[in-house]
Amino acid sequence: MPRPCKHRRTRCNPEANYFKPRGIPMHNLEEVILERDELEAIKLADYDGLKHEEGAVKMNVSRATFGRILEKGRYKIAESIIKGKAIKIN
Repeated sequence: MPRPCKHRRTRCNPEANYFKPRGIPMHNLEEVILERDELEAIKLADYDGLKHEEGAVKMNVSRATFGRILEKGRYKIAESIIKGKAIKIN
């Protein structure tokens, strides 16, 4: 039986929930879905400048989980920029 999932606190409500490269029609774009917890981790670590330990406390997860969430989110953003994909915030 797997461990029960912890409730992750997310407070980030972005003004936009979709970003796309300029000059590429929507029907030609692939989408990358950025989950709310990934956006929250990126906001806490990169925008707010918190350490992983502090961000983990704010999200109610372990430091290791925070690091994994952050790594996934950063990878998705980098992939979108490099390969010209749209980012949809779920």
